[in-house]
Amino acid sequence: MTRTAFLFPGQGSQSVGMGRDLVDALPDAKARFDQADELLGFPLSATMADGPDDALKATEMAQPALFLHAFALFEALRAAGAPLPDAVAGHSLGEYTALVAAGALPFEAGLRLVRRRGEEMARAGEIEPGAMAAVVGLTPEALHKVLDQAVDAGIVQAANFNAPGQIVVSGSVAGVERAMVLAKEAGAKLVKALVVSGAFHSPLMRHAQLGLAEALDAAPFSDAEIPVYTNVTAAPETDGETLRGLLLDQLTSPVRWTELIERMTADGITRFVEIGPG
Repeated sequence: MTRTAFLFPGQGSQSVGMGRDLVDALPDAKARFDQADELLGFPLSATMADGPDDALKATEMAQPALFLHAFALFEALRAAGAPLPDAVAGHSLGEYTALVAAGALPFEAGLRLVRRRGEEMARAGEIEPGAMAAVVGLTPEALHKVLDQAVDAGIVQAANFNAPGQIVVSGSVAGVERAMVLAKEAGAKLVKALVVSGAFHSPLMRHAQLGLAEALDAAPFSDAEIPVYTNVTAAPETDGETLRGLLLDQLTSPVRWTELIERMTADGITRFVEIGPG
């Protein structure tokens, strides 16, 4: 029997023009985009459609844009007859879309939360500037040895376990730069600095936790209708209060995406559908 998971992408997937074909083709999608503009108090949909690119890349803009686009696609699939999936997951920001799709959070509350999250993360990056880098070709064990040495230069930790052999590190500029040098010496096939506004999923996001905690506390969470495999635990969760707390932990914890997908597979998921730009 086919068991399906819907996956929702995170920041970095955005591109100018995203959603334009959806809005042109489906009145319900246009209504959802119009609702988002009204709720936020600015024309998010116009920035998504026409840019400029720098504006859409800004953390506080990219996050609600990706959330809106992915959820509108999810609704379009459901309206076309797609059944509710057996499970959902989202990469970092995408976890918010997954929660709304699973019925744990209303769309309106989710949109406001991702806008606040983006604002708080951008602000944290200004308070404590940081860096991120992708490392390809090292095992988690080998990378952990690198990070154990690199912390002498500054804060640095694994931030995203994206795929076997592809891990992103995050932390202070000095810590990440030292980790990049050591990773190359350890035999990494590729080490590449990422263009980001802060050290996401590292202790440097602690400043973002303060503002987001207030917003999360006020949000109307309920138990999910289907399992949500979370970034922090890589395990299925349905309890609304647990999901609320994990969103706060997520800011400073690694995204355990590889382990999450492996757990889904072990739990019998056989089909994975990514719902987002492209």
